[in-house]
Amino acid sequence: MTALNKLKKDFYIRDTLTVAKDLIGKYIVRKKDSVNLCLRITETEAYIGMIDKACHAYKGKRTPRTESLFLEGGHAYVYLIYGMYYCLNVVTEPKDIPCAVLIRGAELVCHSDSDILSFLRYKKSYNELSKYQLKNFANGPGKLCKALDITKKFDKISLVSDDLYISEGDPVDVSLIKTGKRINIDYAQEAVDFPWRFYI
Repeated sequence: MTALNKLKKDFYIRDTLTVAKDLIGKYIVRKKDSVNLCLRITETEAYIGMIDKACHAYKGKRTPRTESLFLEGGHAYVYLIYGMYYCLNVVTEPKDIPCAVLIRGAELVCHSDSDILSFLRYKKSYNELSKYQLKNFANGPGKLCKALDITKKFDKISLVSDDLYISEGDPVDVSLIKTGKRINIDYAQEAVDFPWRFYI
């Protein structure tokens, strides 16, 4: 596994679509009880507030919930869906430009921490997991937040902190990164068709 070299703030203060694609293959690292838990990012979705009806801050809508999106790139935007699942977003671009990348899917990479991640996700050890559970370990935004124990308390946290950050990962052949429409945004009219989902 690649050493956990934390991404610098400059990585995030860039075009949102570029960041969304460049996050593929990187590691999400969450420090919990002095242990670095990590997952490898396999799927992202970009949200560009001013033109994107799927974004919580469409046309610059500023509310207590969306305030995180107006921070400088390199902060986390964490929100709750369906009253039970947390979603982790990486804020991008300069301050006051509401854009972010949803971390939609990830996979296990740090086998030394697999039991901790497994107990957080399924309340059982890694060796007890079925093939179905392994396949669905973190292939959704709520699932990966559960595995990493990411909750609302991480909203607005700096992603260059030691508690939650993203590091360099294994090299990814860019030709293998696919693009497509984002998921579960049927309400977003023409934005439904934006090809702003990236995955391997």
